[in-house]
Amino acid sequence: MSHDPSRQLPPGVSRAQAYEASQDAGINPSSNDTIASVIARRYGRRDVLKGLLAGTALAAAGTGLAAAGNSLPAAAETPSRFHFKEISHGVDRTHHVAEGYDVDVVIRWGDPVSADAPAFDPYNQSAEAQRKQFGYNNDYTAFMPLPLGSNNGNHGLLFVNHEYTNEELMFPGLGRQDTKEAAFAGMTADLVAIEMAAHGLSVVEIQKNPAGKWQVLRGKYNRRIDGIGSLCDVTGPVAGHPRLRTKADPGGRSVIGTLNNCAGGVTPWGTVLSGEENFHGYFWGKLDTESAEARNHKRYGVPDNWYAWGKYVDRFDIAKEPNEPNRFGWVVELDPYDPTATPKKRTALGRFKHEGATVTLAADNRVVVYTGDDERFEYVYRFVSAGRFDPANRAANMNLLDSGTLYVARYNADGSGEWLPLLHGQGPLTVANGFESQADVLIEARRAADLLGATKMDRPEEIEVNPKTGKVYAIMTNNSRRKADQLDAANTRAANEWGQIVEMVPTGNDHAASRFAWSLLLQAGDPNDPKVAGKYHAGTSANGWFACPDNAVFDSQGRFWVGTDQGEAWAKASGTADGIWAVETEGPQRGLSKMFYRNPVGAEICGPTFAPDDRTLFVAVQHPAADGGEKFTQSGKGSTFEDPATRWPDFNEKMPPRPSVIAITKRGGGVLGS
Repeated sequence: MSHDPSRQLPPGVSRAQAYEASQDAGINPSSNDTIASVIARRYGRRDVLKGLLAGTALAAAGTGLAAAGNSLPAAAETPSRFHFKEISHGVDRTHHVAEGYDVDVVIRWGDPVSADAPAFDPYNQSAEAQRKQFGYNNDYTAFMPLPLGSNNGNHGLLFVNHEYTNEELMFPGLGRQDTKEAAFAGMTADLVAIEMAAHGLSVVEIQKNPAGKWQVLRGKYNRRIDGIGSLCDVTGPVAGHPRLRTKADPGGRSVIGTLNNCAGGVTPWGTVLSGEENFHGYFWGKLDTESAEARNHKRYGVPDNWYAWGKYVDRFDIAKEPNEPNRFGWVVELDPYDPTATPKKRTALGRFKHEGATVTLAADNRVVVYTGDDERFEYVYRFVSAGRFDPANRAANMNLLDSGTLYVARYNADGSGEWLPLLHGQGPLTVANGFESQADVLIEARRAADLLGATKMDRPEEIEVNPKTGKVYAIMTNNSRRKADQLDAANTRAANEWGQIVEMVPTGNDHAASRFAWSLLLQAGDPNDPKVAGKYHAGTSANGWFACPDNAVFDSQGRFWVGTDQGEAWAKASGTADGIWAVETEGPQRGLSKMFYRNPVGAEICGPTFAPDDRTLFVAVQHPAADGGEKFTQSGKGSTFEDPATRWPDFNEKMPPRPSVIAITKRGGGVLGS
């Protein structure tokens, strides 16, 4: 969930270089405060995180402001809520988990989804086969119990996003090239069609067998939503707007496929949300600077030309279809319990590079969706529905996300924050500034947020709500571009390569409140390196600290589990592979973290999801072998299909590395972490 957008690159292109270029392409031009400067003003530059762990004071304060004078606790005073033996930092070709736990692969790229799917053959792939098989680079996961409305932890539907593709690891013979032009030369129309089919969503029915292991069932619920022939409806204020109309869809209400699906969320009525993130990289071509969409596309970094799709598919060439990018960057809702349901792009939630869509309820049962825009110096958003959730009437809830108000966050140096509404006609969001209607505000949500004065953040990724306390945790992965004069109260470090986690407490514990209080749960990175200045509980071990937090999940007990995504910079950021850490959020141990699971080399952690009984943790292991595994290859260079850094999870010389969803369970049964 999730991640460095440089990953979606043609084979052989330097991800580090392309990431920098990508981030510059759509860079935020506003002069708004950055979160680093706000943090610096709030906490002071010499002891920037004094009071970092003052969360209990923050929650109790009548004004909602944190007590900035508290220091870090010297030692643990109460037992940890996480009972497992911590594993160590490191990196190798396989995965590792805490003693007493098992890791089992549930489903891998290419595994059959539908009953008529062929067996996976990486040397003879086709788009027709891929549309029936599990897609590539699994990201967000959701476990939906069967039957609907139950809390069954042994049988359910596994919903999975497929974010993007790594061609050099997917297809034999491509190798790694020095330029995009050379990389694209190896791509054909057939390979592009396979890539498009490998994107999208999967729903599979899964069940524990008598031995307690998860297995995939190929029943009526199983389906793929792909980028070739699967249609998505456009709903809400932007549906039918002229800026969404194309030659193939003159009505502007039906889009082929969903792209770059990153993190997501689950609604109280049993549907799943999926955020479209880095859509800009799928487009190529050149748009006239005088075009009506030129300013809009520039703000989102369109085009960025990561793929050869525009060479073979006209709609991905903006010179031929300038409106096509406006049809991506939305939150998609799907009912996994209805195998005939059409996915719906809910435009009321705004268009940007969505990293997730976490759902909770306001005090009056209005629906609240938190979501981040995953790019450096972008924003944290919240949507509040106009209607109210009715627990007794599922049908009445199915379109709640089509009407409501989108807000963007501003963080103040005194520890307060406010939600600024993105409403046409209010403040600067007027015709004079190029917004003819609410549809324009939502299509250009980034520019609207610029004008409102939102706080520029350090790559807002997953945003999670603690089900026990109602506190909100916004994860900032990193921002190496932040300069010393761009620090603020919530983004405190220049050249921030390590990230931080921001805690937010809504006024009155009401998620629809217009204000909130905020503090920092922790500042990631090595606490023993003065340059890094990572901040945790003093009891955190040498293996307990981490870098680049990304996806996260709360279990039903309100315990926090955080996954990381360091990209190719893992050797510099932490020296360890990405993994999952258990993090204390309350009491004297607040800020203490322990390493629970570690990925194989080159993979990031995505989509951690618990079964309702907390006895299974599902994790999407994305792009094994892709990032920074040169020393594990025979050539000493970047991974390819023929020479990958690891062949996880099959470890078969005839199989490439395969993105997979795993299930972590406690040996002999029991609640994880107990």
